Amino acid sequence: MALIKSISGIRGTIGGKPGEGLSPVDVVKFAAAYGTWLLQQGSNNKVVIGRDGRISGPMVHGLVVNTLNALGIDVIDLGLTTTPTVEIAVPMEGAAGGIILTASHNPKEWNALKLLNEKGEFISGDDGAALLSIAEQESFQFAPVTKLGTTRSTDEYLQQHIDAILAYDLVDVEAIKARDFKVVVDAINSSGAVYVPALLKALGVEDIIVLNEEVNGQFAHNPEPLPEHLNEISTTVVKQNADLGIVVDPDVDRLCFVCEDGSMFGEEYTLVAVADYILSKRKGNTVSNMSSTKALKELTLKHGGQYFPSAVGEVNVVKKMKAENAVIGGEGNGGIIVPDFHYGRDALIGIALFLSHLAHSKKPISGLRKTYPDYFISKNKIELDPTLNVREIFEKIKDKYKAQPINTEDGLKIEFDNDWVHLRTSNTEPIIRIYSESDLESKANNIAHRIIADIKELM
Repeated sequence: MALIKSISGIRGTIGGKPGEGLSPVDVVKFAAAYGTWLLQQGSNNKVVIGRDGRISGPMVHGLVVNTLNALGIDVIDLGLTTTPTVEIAVPMEGAAGGIILTASHNPKEWNALKLLNEKGEFISGDDGAALLSIAEQESFQFAPVTKLGTTRSTDEYLQQHIDAILAYDLVDVEAIKARDFKVVVDAINSSGAVYVPALLKALGVEDIIVLNEEVNGQFAHNPEPLPEHLNEISTTVVKQNADLGIVVDPDVDRLCFVCEDGSMFGEEYTLVAVADYILSKRKGNTVSNMSSTKALKELTLKHGGQYFPSAVGEVNVVKKMKAENAVIGGEGNGGIIVPDFHYGRDALIGIALFLSHLAHSKKPISGLRKTYPDYFISKNKIELDPTLNVREIFEKIKDKYKAQPINTEDGLKIEFDNDWVHLRTSNTEPIIRIYSESDLESKANNIAHRIIADIKELM
């Protein structure tokens, strides 16, 4: 069992004892803490709620909605939806905040409360700390029966989100229609099964094949969109003679593509390709987290902009994007943030911009991929014993490689000539992530394996 409290929200495995997993007691406790914190801000008592297609979604949803109502908070319930849809709905509704019930790329036994402020953006670290303090002290004040909150259910935001994408000035619907794309979608038995085909049809894509389209939370494969989990769509794209494959995670904030020959476009290159398109239309700066490919930095400089790295985590990327006035940013895990659309990772606007770019290129998707450098990121992880002193291990690794350039802003990033390795604890799982990049896959793997061996020796 696991229960993790972080700037990414409250995340845990369903079941078990309170405090050890995401039990109903914990769901109510943290929903009450969030509602109490919002009421203390004094803006209004309206909150937008939505969930992905997880098995536990209806159960957790009922607990959260009723807890908020018990505090006197009115809920706008989007039901089955996506993370970015809730994010855009919060300011559209003039709400005080929002909660998305999703554990994103985590397996089916996980769920989470992702917490938003009145802008539809993830709450800050300081706000998160205040909320956790409220939860710890259980300083809740529930409303009397005459002042209970209400709940209004709505399904209008699927179309609202799509309409906003169609209205975005760099989305070229006519160019997409003209290419007459045949597309395979892996919807991973969640919200993408509803939202992605609806968007594609609105963009003029008529020939759509949807894999894993039953929204039942019984994920057909590990829901993290990594190459080793995408054999089915890779085979189907080739078999169906499709132009490309589109893969999203369960809450539709991560995005990657499969080429017409079944090869991976590479989730790191989702942001690179979209940034290339945007920077070709408007000059400006870019941001990605420091675990992302250096290809974005090279591309940005080529277009005459400046690149800025941030700590890992959407809230950190957004903060840096605002500080540096970035026109595009995101994370190398397929997370696209288009700031003048909204400050959140959004696979749906990402799909529309990528297809616009692909249509304009007049190339097959594999041809577009060949216009970008071939860097390889080796993504590895080590599961943690809760008693382990990770800081001590990082200090010893830092000392061992003290002759190399080192960045400690977010975990430990070590540079080796043109290569790098980044070690950090995850915000969402009890693991250490070890990412390394090089111009050769074997070199990237060797760097990662060397560091993993160092860590295991210290463990």
